[in-house]
Amino acid sequence: MTLPIRNVAIIAHVDHGKTTLVDALLKQSGTFREGEEVPDCVMDSNTLERERGITILSKNTAVHYGDTLINIVDTPGHADFGGEVERVLGMVDGCILIVDANEGPMPQTRFVLKKALEKGLRPIVVVNKIDRPQADPYGAIDKVLDLFLELGADDDQCEFPYLFASGLGGFAKDKLEDESDDMKPMFEAILKHVPPPVGDPTKPLQLQVTTLDYSEYLGRIVIGRIHNGEIRMGQQAALITETGAIVKAKVSKLLGFEGLNRIDIESATAGNIVAVAGFADANIGETITDPNDPQALPLIKVDEPTLQMTFLVNDSPFAGQEGKFVTSRQVRDRLFRELETNVALRVEETDSPDRFAVSGRGELHLGILIETMRREGYEFQVSQPQVIYREVNGQPCEPFEQLVLDIPEEAVGGCIERLGQRKGEMQDMQVGGNGRTQLEFVIPARGLIGFRGEFMRLTRGDGIMNHSFLDYRAIMGEVETRRNGVLISFEEGTATFYAMKNAEDRGVFFITPGTKVYKGMIVGEHNRQQDLELNVCKTKQLTNHRAAGGDELVQLQAPIDMSLERALEYIGSDELLEVTPASIRLRKMAKKLAKR
Repeated sequence: MTLPIRNVAIIAHVDHGKTTLVDALLKQSGTFREGEEVPDCVMDSNTLERERGITILSKNTAVHYGDTLINIVDTPGHADFGGEVERVLGMVDGCILIVDANEGPMPQTRFVLKKALEKGLRPIVVVNKIDRPQADPYGAIDKVLDLFLELGADDDQCEFPYLFASGLGGFAKDKLEDESDDMKPMFEAILKHVPPPVGDPTKPLQLQVTTLDYSEYLGRIVIGRIHNGEIRMGQQAALITETGAIVKAKVSKLLGFEGLNRIDIESATAGNIVAVAGFADANIGETITDPNDPQALPLIKVDEPTLQMTFLVNDSPFAGQEGKFVTSRQVRDRLFRELETNVALRVEETDSPDRFAVSGRGELHLGILIETMRREGYEFQVSQPQVIYREVNGQPCEPFEQLVLDIPEEAVGGCIERLGQRKGEMQDMQVGGNGRTQLEFVIPARGLIGFRGEFMRLTRGDGIMNHSFLDYRAIMGEVETRRNGVLISFEEGTATFYAMKNAEDRGVFFITPGTKVYKGMIVGEHNRQQDLELNVCKTKQLTNHRAAGGDELVQLQAPIDMSLERALEYIGSDELLEVTPASIRLRKMAKKLAKR
């Protein structure tokens, strides 16, 4: 592997076509054999990624263009996965910034781009989706330049090269008027504008751990870039830990990247990105080095978690009926196994063996973990997400987020009013020519808990909401997160049409007739501020005067579909979310959680 090398990251806002462009690069580089069936969104291998259309985990791939090996790293576009983004940028020498020709740069573009500029990378800007109606490619370029200036880019970074492309069409071009039917201009731009990696193969080995993986056969696998020296299969090496301790180990497996696969290699030199097994206790940012001349690289700093929730063993009346893994030991083992690869997550044991404090970067970050576990057969409960407070210069502080809304004009007043009640401060307002307005706020993270559902109602489902971590600031006053009371079942049984129809004027339901319920289970939202217990299992008394078909035309109003994300945002401080492979149920706590 002594080929000329380019290491490049692809960064973009969610849904701006990043993964589709990578697909086109892979297909046109000859990565797949002739006649081989090529899947779409090949980089989104995780089922949840395919369903949600987002990239959650960073992934490495490598393609050959001429005699150059191009290592491409696909990075998450959502701020909740910033932990992944920062490490990836440490592996590369350049980045491709993809922006939508219609929307231009968006909030998550800002988050990841800021990280890239801070590392001194000079992005190649690719204006994607130029074949879409309403595309404004040069307008998107102007917006990117404005964003670069706002983020403090230097003169060299502001003189960025740019291309126009269509990931779905499989082409890129240097100028809009050019004819092109392939991605060759993009490959050429990478060779021209991304510098080859700096490193000396003759110096002692230095490899920085940037990503963790796990294999049942090999144990922990570390992925990183070789900054100096050479690494060989079977050699003795040393790990310099975060504390400075030196742990010697043997390279039991050395893997390189080719297309979407990892391939066995005997050796690799400075500049290459490789996967290494044999270092069971290696962590992100640590250095694998020469045991005879150990030299550490600077540690990588990762954004700390800002949100915490309690994971509990399920103790509802329906506990153990739908899950495969239900005990505290099984839940504990799964959470701690997640730490092997999820660096932005924190798991702490509490004074109860049945409860675990789990901290993450946001509701989406924690929601992905919960959804993954339930699909694996786990059954458990979680509490309302709470923000993590921190002391800065002796003053108690809380996390603040930068929030950007893209909404219809008629929803502007309602959104500004509700965000004001949640301590949001408006920073900017841009009125578009298409009947939509973009609002920018700075708001405490706790002010956003539960806001998404309200936002969807205010905009009638037509609003776009994005936010990313800003910084820690002094704690604001009480945040008003008004929510109506809930409808609670006061007995166990099966919900009936008759009982629900009679109670329909009390609020809106989350369940349908035939749903099994238990005492304390939340079945709907009350139309008043207080909670209300009711019997949803009551049956109609049959008499010989009952007219056949008398109820045929009577219908219930449609229930609210409580998805996992919606339920996480909805639950209150005295409520729990019961999560099983088959169901998501909201319930009142039998007793409030004791403090840790």
